Amino acid sequence: MSDVDRGEAGEAGDRVARIQAEWRRERPDLDVAPQGVIGRLHRLAAHLTAELVAVYERHGLGEGEFDVLAALRRAGAPYERAPVDLARHTMVTTGAMTKRVDRLVAAGLVERRAADGDGRRRIVALTPAGLEVIDAAFAEHMRNERRLVEQLSAADRAALEPILTRWLRVYEAG
Repeated sequence: MSDVDRGEAGEAGDRVARIQAEWRRERPDLDVAPQGVIGRLHRLAAHLTAELVAVYERHGLGEGEFDVLAALRRAGAPYERAPVDLARHTMVTTGAMTKRVDRLVAAGLVERRAADGDGRRRIVALTPAGLEVIDAAFAEHMRNERRLVEQLSAADRAALEPILTRWLRVYEAG
């Protein structure tokens, strides 16, 4: 990250501010103020994703595999869900879920089996190895997230969370 990205040049010196200034010069007829929020969130999301994915990779997982294992772990013992429930708890399509589960089965971290009492219904369940991997990965993930949010003051964190919650609710209501 450059000194400008770190904020050394002040609020007006970051990349998004420079881009806004260029657009203001080229298109003074347009209000580019929203770009200040959206552009910074977009750039921040990319940086945060890279920091998160690095942890998953240390545990031999991709982002999608971590998500599936975490959804199974959150289900509680016996750490299993039907594929359609997994898709709902990870917000991906059933087709994408099938690919993720296939990779996890091949790695020995989950198994597919018939549901108890209904041989037609399938269940995806953590294996003992999968439970071990997700517990270790999630503990490191939480340490990493704490490290990332502690770059902000406690007051900023307290202010930011309800703002993001309200904004996200606009897109995820229902």
